[in-house]
Amino acid sequence: MMVTDSTADLVSTPSFRRRLAAGLDRRPWLRIVLLLGLPLLAFGLVYLGSLVILFLNAFWQRDTFTGFIIRDFTLKNFIDLGRPVFISVTLRTLGMATAVTLTCAVIAFPIAYYMARVASPRVRGALVVAVLMPLWASYLIKIYSWKLILSEDGVLNWALSPLGLHGPGFGEIGLWLVFVYLWLPYMILPLFAGLERIPSSVLEASADLGARSLTTFRRVILPLAIPALIAGSIFTFSLTLGDYIVPNQIASGKQFIGNLILSDFGVPNLPLAAAEALVPLAIIIVYLLVARRLGAFEAL
Repeated sequence: MMVTDSTADLVSTPSFRRRLAAGLDRRPWLRIVLLLGLPLLAFGLVYLGSLVILFLNAFWQRDTFTGFIIRDFTLKNFIDLGRPVFISVTLRTLGMATAVTLTCAVIAFPIAYYMARVASPRVRGALVVAVLMPLWASYLIKIYSWKLILSEDGVLNWALSPLGLHGPGFGEIGLWLVFVYLWLPYMILPLFAGLERIPSSVLEASADLGARSLTTFRRVILPLAIPALIAGSIFTFSLTLGDYIVPNQIASGKQFIGNLILSDFGVPNLPLAAAEALVPLAIIIVYLLVARRLGAFEAL
């Protein structure tokens, strides 16, 4: 007990703390290790470790008779990715992710511009809360709410019936609407941050040089906002690409990559599902590399 007390006294002395601070000041790498070592270790074990296991599983195969996993190196799963059904599902998913991203960009830009450049501070704060509020609600509750809205006897058909119109129902258009609703805040917020950082002096200089509003938007605002636009598209594109719950509830039997992977996990054919899961991962990596070249991460 005396040893413990004496050690605690030594650590608490001002001279020891000064020597420790001086040692850390001379060794910046040690400060980084002490600060980030444990989080990076956890990240490496949990996230990167699971990706390594996923990658290894993609090169194994399932015995069709026993159902056991044969841990022998093979490219059979990657060859199976060339089957027409998987190519069709991949193209359908890419098309949906692109449509959702473009729609979110078109809707989000005027909202973000008004928030950043036009609204008063009080209105801006209220709009930020309004944009963030849907994110506070449960993801599943929002999906089931939209399922009720899009149903045959839902509120959308009830509102459109006096006009002789009919809602999209369950299908790809309904799925597109739900995805746009879910991911729109992820596009508005980066755009708002990017547009807010554009100096007013730049816009004033454009006006002083005789540029009209449309010219200023096209040649000044839009180029400066492209990094923020791409940053928002990273969220909308990747979240749409990997989602399987919304297509399962809204798409009315249409297969997307997430559903296909889930069905192969349920068979189970884990090696094939692991190979299929590497496809959206590769698409996202390529997308991030392109976004990085376009300066998207400067807006984050």
